[in-house]
Amino acid sequence: MKPDLVSVVVVNWNGMGYVEECLESLRQQSHSPIELIVVDNGSTDGSRAWLRRASGLRLVELDSNRGFAAGVNAGIAAARGSLVALLNNDAVADPAWLEQLAAPMRDPQVGMAASKILFYDRRSVIDKAGHLFYWDGLNRGRGAGEYDRGQFDREEEVFFPDGCAALYRRRMLDDIGLFDEQFFAYGDDADLGLRARWRGWKCMYAPGAMVYHRHSSSLGKYSPQKAFLVERNRLWVALKLLPWPLLVASPALTLWRFGWHIRSMFSRRGLAGGVAREHSGWGLLAAGLRAYASGLAGSPRILRKRRQVLRNRRLSNREFFQLLQKYRISARELALRD
Repeated sequence: MKPDLVSVVVVNWNGMGYVEECLESLRQQSHSPIELIVVDNGSTDGSRAWLRRASGLRLVELDSNRGFAAGVNAGIAAARGSLVALLNNDAVADPAWLEQLAAPMRDPQVGMAASKILFYDRRSVIDKAGHLFYWDGLNRGRGAGEYDRGQFDREEEVFFPDGCAALYRRRMLDDIGLFDEQFFAYGDDADLGLRARWRGWKCMYAPGAMVYHRHSSSLGKYSPQKAFLVERNRLWVALKLLPWPLLVASPALTLWRFGWHIRSMFSRRGLAGGVAREHSGWGLLAAGLRAYASGLAGSPRILRKRRQVLRNRRLSNREFFQLLQKYRISARELALRD
């Protein structure tokens, strides 16, 4: 059987320092056929001019930075493949990445595939191997920060993939829709993954599909802006996708998580501790307040989308709860693990 055409979408924003290495790793892929699509999100660092001269790719140019979700959607609109892969411009793919990532797609119920993502500068340490989920809508990479000792070397089902290095079936995207551009960046892959799960699509993890990621190179790991986007979009994921009983309990679950974040600030561990350490606790508080102001302002649009998602779902609340239970993460681990 002839292998499926895989369209690889790379979204670039001011990635002059690393996009060349990313694209070179894609040119060396063992899988064939592939098409390479690069979406430039209004870069101002010279990388757009460099991409115009690069060979073997189709360049889609956006006039401004419209965010990761809009960039991906522009790439998918230009794609011809029955499978669509995403790779961050600050990641480097192993030569067998696409070949390994496409293998689970032999099952027609699998709509998504997740990579083993390792740190670029610490290649024995896991960045993500699929995702885990906290009950209030926040998520975290499975195995994040652990040494890779083979504990995630089995092909298995996971909740959803990280958008840094993921594969999606085009038929699934036609079924559920593309990335939600309201999110701009962060949480958009969780939103798409949960929408797919509500529709009954599965996600498989391919341990041989390895990439090496420069984590948070765009905004910085402990950026207050990243904290703002993560918390705002967490609220939107909850409002849009959680079953009503869990949504009602969500404020209490978030307060419990905040308690652990406060502990992380004092211990200087985790995301909150890192922001407080590198910026200030007041900066983190300001980011949180902005997140909820922006989140509430955008909630009417999100709630309209919620009605559509739940109207078209194939899973019952009980089945969805079972998924959340299977792939859960505790508030303690979410807050304290770096």
